[in-house]
Amino acid sequence: MGHPMPAVSAKSTPTFPPDVLKCSSQREQKKSFKEDKPFSFLHVFWEGLVAGGIAGVVVEAALYPIDTIKTRLQAAHGGGKIVLKGLYSGLAGNLAGVLPASAIFVGVYEPTKQKLLKTIPENLSAFAHLVNCRCCWRAASSLVRVPTEVVKQRMQTGQFASATDAVQLIVAKEGFKGLYAIAGIWILLLRDLPFDALQFCIYEQLRIGYKLAAQRDLNDPENAMIGAFSGAITGAITTPLDVIKTRLMVQGSANQYKGIFDCVRTVIREEGTPALFKGIGPRVLWIGIGGSIFFVILERTKQVVAQTHTRTEK
Repeated sequence: MGHPMPAVSAKSTPTFPPDVLKCSSQREQKKSFKEDKPFSFLHVFWEGLVAGGIAGVVVEAALYPIDTIKTRLQAAHGGGKIVLKGLYSGLAGNLAGVLPASAIFVGVYEPTKQKLLKTIPENLSAFAHLVNCRCCWRAASSLVRVPTEVVKQRMQTGQFASATDAVQLIVAKEGFKGLYAIAGIWILLLRDLPFDALQFCIYEQLRIGYKLAAQRDLNDPENAMIGAFSGAITGAITTPLDVIKTRLMVQGSANQYKGIFDCVRTVIREEGTPALFKGIGPRVLWIGIGGSIFFVILERTKQVVAQTHTRTEK
């Protein structure tokens, strides 16, 4: 004999036997558990760590000659000529800094972004990316980036033949603080914080808009196109900050510039305001192409790592 039919009236809700309610409750709990899996910070951090490290190294190695040309243009005073030899000078040492810095940045960016997007309304998602980029341990990664950036740029401008010689001579002449240049960390943060915030914000917002319009996930060429656009725009906007960073890092013990503001005033006084946009062509080309490569590798690597993790769990 089956369960009695629930009694229903216009003013009352259906009543069910206790065992029916118990089964229904268990099914709902299982369904809720499947749909709302707990957020794993470590898992998402690991995905971002691997993806960011690989993407950063590939882009840096592939486009390093363009970066070298950009650095030499920015470091040249007045109408100095640019030498096109030794375009890979300082690459190995720079990769040693790019790998951990890029890995840490993306590793923290991804889980932090996902957490923020769950608490912030969808129409304010751009704000989440702006806030997130300022919270992604950029200051911590700069402790690694600044010394490698100083060595890289001085090798790019022909001051040293090897990274080992560069480190030894810089420490001997300027002390350990020479590896951090004058205001090295501050100028790197001054350039990188707005750059990262703008680039990731533009990239993420364009992806969201494109996915809504296309009603599907983006493919690699589409990710590359959006990455190139966001990189090129952001690279052009932040060029003056990059010029100041280069001048401070390559000046060495000469100390022509006493700090960030003194560097800005001196460059404008001696070379004019257009000097703050030196190297904008190579910089836009480098970051535009780099953005397309970086975000494609980033998204693809994240997918591979996530699929590997899923198979491991099964």
